[in-house]
Amino acid sequence: MIIEQAKKVLKIESDSILRLIHTINSSFEDLVYSILNSSGRVIISGIGKSGLIGKKISATLLSTGTNSIFLHPIEALHGDLGMVNRNDVFIAISNSGETMELNQLLPLIKDIGCRLAGFTGNPCSTMAKLCDIVIDTGVEKEACPFNMAPTSSTTAQLAMGDALAVVLITKKKFKKSDFMKSHPGGALGHRLSCLVGEVMFNASAAPWVLIGSSMETAIKEMDRFRLGAVIVLDDEKKLQGIITDGDIRHCIAENQIDFTTRLVDQVMTSKPHSLHPDSFLYEALNLMEKYEITVLPIVDKQDRLDGLLHLHDILGKGSFQFNGGSQ
Repeated sequence: MIIEQAKKVLKIESDSILRLIHTINSSFEDLVYSILNSSGRVIISGIGKSGLIGKKISATLLSTGTNSIFLHPIEALHGDLGMVNRNDVFIAISNSGETMELNQLLPLIKDIGCRLAGFTGNPCSTMAKLCDIVIDTGVEKEACPFNMAPTSSTTAQLAMGDALAVVLITKKKFKKSDFMKSHPGGALGHRLSCLVGEVMFNASAAPWVLIGSSMETAIKEMDRFRLGAVIVLDDEKKLQGIITDGDIRHCIAENQIDFTTRLVDQVMTSKPHSLHPDSFLYEALNLMEKYEITVLPIVDKQDRLDGLLHLHDILGKGSFQFNGGSQ
């Protein structure tokens, strides 16, 4: 009974989002271009649950390259209206379109002269008539069994806000590097926005051996550089594999310890994960965490060794955890 009811809620809400695909029209394009052509901010306003959705949409816009703030209707009517100017785009959110406090505010917003848009489930509402642009976020019913608590309607509002943010990301050519700049997360976040090539060991300072070399040679090279791995290359310096200290421990555990005759080809991991020097450090960190590795070969576009990146050089010499386990 519990699982079935939960599935029913999810079905109703997912159907509500799918309905938006059929209701979205040129008004959405109008809103996008109004924002792109504006020299001001996107100001979002709503009250109650719609207000909470407005705050989230505003935060998403702000973190993806669109200057945005949330303005509470009551606070606006008591002094905060001064933050609105004619170059802004104002988005009001109300499912019914009859929210009294919001509809009291909108004529004042209109007098300021900024473009006025509304997310509403009632395109014939008072709010809709006050807006220059109306975005239909209507749903057939709420997931609430009484059809009263905002559930499907707020989900639809949020989904439409996400659609707006993602389209603006594309139109503004907002890049991953731009996203990292707006998510610095302190010193580490700033570091993660750097390029791999800025912190990696260059090829001349990276341990490597030729394919066909003995494991004895590889271990000596690993010991000389003390980075916990050695790269295996062919005669053209192209990446063929990697051997880590973990691979050596595995050989010892299986009693395969005659490293004078054993070749690197028999121990190495072929086609290891690698990145280019113009990749971002956050990409490297994501790759290392996903595959639980601490050393990453860095190659050029011809797959020739360009350097080596160690986890410590991203995070410093402290401990690090992969999914709750220490590395």
